[in-house]
Amino acid sequence: MSQPSPLSSLKTHFETIDDPRAAYRIQHTLVDMMMIAICAIICGADSWVEIEQYGLSKELWLSTFLELPNGIPSHDTFERLFARLRPEQLQASFSSWLKAVYTILTQAGIAIDGKALRGSGQSGHPNSLIYMVSAWATEARLVLGQRKVDEKSNEITAIPELLSLLALEGAIVTIDAIGCQTAIAEQIVAQGGDYVLPIKGNQGNLQKDVVDWFERAEEKHFNGEHYDLYETQGAEHGRQDVRRYWVLTEIDAIPALQQWSKATSIGCIESQRTVGLKTTTEKRYFLLSLPLSAQRFADVVRGHWGIENRLHWVLDVAFREDQSKVSQGYAPENLAVLRHIALNLITQEKSIGCGSFMVTQSDL
Repeated sequence: MSQPSPLSSLKTHFETIDDPRAAYRIQHTLVDMMMIAICAIICGADSWVEIEQYGLSKELWLSTFLELPNGIPSHDTFERLFARLRPEQLQASFSSWLKAVYTILTQAGIAIDGKALRGSGQSGHPNSLIYMVSAWATEARLVLGQRKVDEKSNEITAIPELLSLLALEGAIVTIDAIGCQTAIAEQIVAQGGDYVLPIKGNQGNLQKDVVDWFERAEEKHFNGEHYDLYETQGAEHGRQDVRRYWVLTEIDAIPALQQWSKATSIGCIESQRTVGLKTTTEKRYFLLSLPLSAQRFADVVRGHWGIENRLHWVLDVAFREDQSKVSQGYAPENLAVLRHIALNLITQEKSIGCGSFMVTQSDL
């Protein structure tokens, strides 16, 4: 028996969402409106008017797999639904759909990072800008989940909530410096994952202790140390780049690491750039919960920034997320989730058209 396509299986998961509209006034099913919106977003729609226009132009095709009891909803109807729909329910449906359709490889990287929805702010309310934290499977190139950052909080609160939604068994989680927190590291380990966290000056003496330890090892040319080194070189646009990646595994004597769950190794990246006669050098330090090889450490760190290039950049350029002026109620957050669904569908589609959706580009 063939598996349902990712797009068709969405209908089943959307059926679990509570419709916020008054039952006696419902003329268009919630599932129909969700599916129209996702198809429209895949084709570039970024406003309620454009979603309505897409639906009207493709009504005949949409009627082959949707009910459409009263035709295509108006843009006002789309706006009212998504402004009132509870984002937590949509996110839960997103997660259950993802787990049912896609298999994430073990030992995969999971990058956590935040992004502002720059068009979501309301005029006259400077603090109304919405900030979303997302989880990105670096190898599978899938959005795994998302959480809105509360306007009275920051990412440190949203990250644990997002992590609790994810299956971390066998995964390596990477977060930027704000996520280098003992509680977050402990949660990742408790959920069966590992972490690679950049060390900054936000954790007491941790950065100082790690830098001192590494510099002492470097002064003696790492004699007597258990370490691994990996180097890359490149040249482009008139500059030369050399990157060296170290992983040191004998770190029991570093005082500040005692409170970190499963802290196993420290990593260092030395970036050396030469332009003309000028050479600059920068070092960054990381805390690891597993003894990676230096080359694997390099892959994990580089993979983390895929969330910028393959998720945030695509959302801004292909989906024009920052240009969207949707700002009513829960609508900006809900649209962000629908964009993630659309991106997952597109990313995982390998044919020229939309074969796994069982439609063609001309259909869409």
